[in-house]
Amino acid sequence: MVQAVRLALHVGETKLGVTDIFGEDVGPPLGGVFTATQGLRTAWNSPLDERGIVGAAMGLAMAGQKPVAEIQFCDYAFNTIDLLKLAGNTLWSSNGDWNVPLVLMTPVGAGIHGSLYHSHSLDAQATRIPGWKIVMPSNPRDAYGLMLSAIQDPNPVMVLIPKALMRVKAAGPDEMIPGEPDDARALGKMIDAPIGQREGWEPEWPETALEFVPIGAAKTVRRGEHVTVVTYGRMVGVAKRAADVLSREDIDVELIDLRSLHPYDWPAIAESVSRTGRAVFVNEDTEITNFGEHLIRRCVEELWDSLRAPPILEAGKHLPGVGLAEPLEAATIPGLGSVTDAIRRCVRQPDRRMGTSRPRRDFAFTWTGEAPVGPFDAYERAFRHR
Repeated sequence: MVQAVRLALHVGETKLGVTDIFGEDVGPPLGGVFTATQGLRTAWNSPLDERGIVGAAMGLAMAGQKPVAEIQFCDYAFNTIDLLKLAGNTLWSSNGDWNVPLVLMTPVGAGIHGSLYHSHSLDAQATRIPGWKIVMPSNPRDAYGLMLSAIQDPNPVMVLIPKALMRVKAAGPDEMIPGEPDDARALGKMIDAPIGQREGWEPEWPETALEFVPIGAAKTVRRGEHVTVVTYGRMVGVAKRAADVLSREDIDVELIDLRSLHPYDWPAIAESVSRTGRAVFVNEDTEITNFGEHLIRRCVEELWDSLRAPPILEAGKHLPGVGLAEPLEAATIPGLGSVTDAIRRCVRQPDRRMGTSRPRRDFAFTWTGEAPVGPFDAYERAFRHR
């Protein structure tokens, strides 16, 4: 995927008017911590200052330039939230006189054993900032097309790139960029900088197609009849493997890759969930105030008559960080086992439209006198079944 991002940025600076590509270690000699900016002529190094990066991008955009800025890891973007809010509301607050057409790209999510400072997600926080468009690819071709669309868009756009997919190659011809060599090794020889001495090295850029993936358009990865799974980024591959496992249990999964978090393709979600009657929303971010919760709320409010069972959210645990050791990371973030279980659990819930849902219970408020041992224990103990 990292080569796809680099190819898109090359097209951006040669054909779409990108003037500056910058961030920490983005310019020579490194070309980005994931090498996403190697060989780009407009790439330069910024100070180690995320607020300075966002502020400079805003200034360049308002001065008529077309910048692409990188926050090296999304874990370091949280101290820029006030600036991101300003970038998102400038067009509105200036009554249309000023806009901030910039691209902010940043690696997101877990899966690289990065522990506390290199494993967080930004999707829930990003979707709380009005005025931004937000995309997250799940494969190289979408990464390429979404980046081109982000560059061309007149609004500020966040391109959230799953860290764990940076080194992942195209799974087949459908995920390859039109114009790139069929042999991944050949592409590497053309555009990957040599290890060690790089003086005098120049990339040989292939002539790739100007292929845009529309922002706001989801993609149905797999058709199914029994349950709809909505996800994006790294979790698309996990959900696809889960669907393969469940097919052996005669559970037919429909899988939607959202691709854009804002604007998102609600018609695609609504059509699928209305047809299957069951929905599971999967992502890596922490489960409280999760973007998937918003989608569940819309399903319940707008698709209630079609739902056979309550929708399920499978997301990251609400913990301060992600563990370094592989078992700790696996216990924190959704994986093949937990996603498979969530889908299976959703399908096996009784059909509420057939009158087989569990009967309602009345509750009474009675103080038990027991001392609480946690923040919610007082409430849990106070409510007892009659």
